[in-house]
Amino acid sequence: MAPDRAMYRWRQMTPEERREALDYRQRHHLPWHSPPHYEGGGCYLLTAACYEHQPVIGLSPERMAAFEQELLTEAASCSAELHCWVVLPNHYHFLARVPDPGVLLAALGQLHGRTSHRWNGEEQSRGRKVWYRAAETAMKSEAHFWATVNYVLHNPVRHGYVERWQDWPYSNAKRYLEAVGRDEVERRWREYPLLDYGDNWDPAEM
Repeated sequence: MAPDRAMYRWRQMTPEERREALDYRQRHHLPWHSPPHYEGGGCYLLTAACYEHQPVIGLSPERMAAFEQELLTEAASCSAELHCWVVLPNHYHFLARVPDPGVLLAALGQLHGRTSHRWNGEEQSRGRKVWYRAAETAMKSEAHFWATVNYVLHNPVRHGYVERWQDWPYSNAKRYLEAVGRDEVERRWREYPLLDYGDNWDPAEM
């Protein structure tokens, strides 16, 4: 099935299809991560996009769920703490406390190589360029950190896939809301607004 006829069309999926996607993801027990909390320096936003914005990750719910697991495994292996993440059909973001961002970028490069090879084989598209790049952004302050948490978890809403954070299966938004509580999440949203966060550099919009 072509990517633009599969997960990338989340907006057109029926409620039952969305529940099936969420059930599939939840059956693949992702590790628990504590709610994000700011501890000073060493935190980075890691972002990568598919080449020319193609929704290669989003071919199917199964691919989305499997890639989320692989991404979290790589992130956890090179990070002291993983604060929040989101995987979308053509890009991903995660915020982590990282001892050496160069090591993590190298690990992500290997992940991109493996997934490119596997997905191109599955789709009989050898030679296709799947990934565009991965980049890191250091958190400069507590305000920057919390605005980034809001940005990451709001991304599916920003791109029109869902109306509520917790409705997107491929992030830790639902766990974050359950752990922190709606009142505190809403306070952080008001205190650390997005404003123009992500404009002109979000890989889905490049």
